Amino acid sequence: MNRFAGQVVVITGAGRGIGAAYARMFAAQGARVVVNDLDADAAHESAEAVGGIAVPCDASTEAGVELLIGTARELAGSIDVYCANAGVARPGLVDVDENAWEISWRVNVMGHVRASKALIPQWVSQGHGMFISTVSAAGLLTIPGAAPYAVTKHAAYAFAEWLSMTYADAGVRVHAVCPQGVQTRMLEDSGPAGKALMGQSAIEADDVASALLAAIDVGRFLVLPHAEVGLMYASRAADPDRWLAGMRRLSQSLPDTVI
Repeated sequence: MNRFAGQVVVITGAGRGIGAAYARMFAAQGARVVVNDLDADAAHESAEAVGGIAVPCDASTEAGVELLIGTARELAGSIDVYCANAGVARPGLVDVDENAWEISWRVNVMGHVRASKALIPQWVSQGHGMFISTVSAAGLLTIPGAAPYAVTKHAAYAFAEWLSMTYADAGVRVHAVCPQGVQTRMLEDSGPAGKALMGQSAIEADDVASALLAAIDVGRFLVLPHAEVGLMYASRAADPDRWLAGMRRLSQSLPDTVI
């Protein structure tokens, strides 16, 4: 069954990794896919592989979001699904450079906020639309050694949750995808600590896309490609002090740099 036959799906950061896997999944479900990425060559390659349209630009800025959404509407038609997938992973402790915070906030959070501002009024008016946020297990839990990443992913999850609470009754469906380790360039670039933390349980990007499709089919907001993340999330909520003690032990067991 072509679940998304004839629908227009825009995916940011879709030149490779999870975004490219989303593109393959949605195309296989009959969608017309618009592939966005900062890397123009990667965007065109990914779009060509699924018979889609490439729109390279910075989808975290106001101008970039306006360009992406305007071009997608012009070339493909009214947007039915928007996947805010682009993300950056900046390491650092309390002394991390201000720029790491600025870019993390802009890409990991404001890219979602700006896209929703442009899309949700129309979706509310027509009574349907779907916003998909690629967050991270770090947005539900945390991650050692990477304050900008952990904090902005928490914010991305909170925004997706708020969107669902506010607009679900108007027909806007929201899904927050929170994988742990995934075999992508981001994991490869995470260094010894990142690989020690996530490498053993890392899954393929296509597994994340499959988990998303399964969640869409049953209308589930929270998408957990790693089931164990749900158990850790529940443990964190039930006993924060115990959970934090465990995270401190985990952090001390890792090499100095994460992500």
